[in-house]
Amino acid sequence: MEIKDKRIDDGKAFDWGKTSKEYAKFRDIYPEEFYRKVVDRGLCVNGQKVLDLGTGTGVIPRNMYKYGAQWTGTDISPEQIEQAKILAAEGNMKIDFIASATEQLDFPKESFDVITACQCFWYFDHEKVMPVLADLLKPNGKLVILYMAWLPFEDKIAGKSEEMILKYSPKWSGCGAQRHENWVPDVAYKYFDKLEHEEFDLMVPFTKESWHGRVRASRGIGASLNPEELARWDAEHRALLDEIAPEKFDILHYGAITVLQKK
Repeated sequence: MEIKDKRIDDGKAFDWGKTSKEYAKFRDIYPEEFYRKVVDRGLCVNGQKVLDLGTGTGVIPRNMYKYGAQWTGTDISPEQIEQAKILAAEGNMKIDFIASATEQLDFPKESFDVITACQCFWYFDHEKVMPVLADLLKPNGKLVILYMAWLPFEDKIAGKSEEMILKYSPKWSGCGAQRHENWVPDVAYKYFDKLEHEEFDLMVPFTKESWHGRVRASRGIGASLNPEELARWDAEHRALLDEIAPEKFDILHYGAITVLQKK
């Protein structure tokens, strides 16, 4: 499904379905510490029903499945949901995956103890979505906003790769990440109270192949370039990594978690 949103990449069209297979292979990269930040707060654990918004290939539900929660994942891209179902089946995991825009969710009121939104919260129409999410949560239910990004101004390999993304997608708005608290729109506070937030550094291991794949499976590259552009980027980025990167390396990221509670 092609998406155009003036708030994102200055309205340049992107389609996660174009890169779903690469996303499934190369973007399951959150370290265990990332998940522990959720679990240690008593969230997404045994006895809870959890809805994961913008689930993509089901990275959050699949990696947190072992903690015992009952998961449902939704995503606007049918191709992403298809990959999520395949990967969950391979892991013998019982997770419900549904292709749906967050603005069009159709669950009974008070269905979930926790709703998670990882790497996707800014995509939503918040005026429409926030009251819906509040309705879907049980009394005192939690909305957990999660994010992780490489730090291009502090990590040489990440910085050089980002420069190459911008060469091919100069309007890409995912660039220039620095540590900061997750953004929460004003409308959210009509329905939720902020309980806490935390930002923390993470070192994420890669090989040249897995880093190349991770960058390719991004909005600015795989989800938006045409085949000819993608082929040129692919060759140029591989050559760059051969020049600047060892076979194995870590990339400096930061993670962020914000917990909101239904009023």
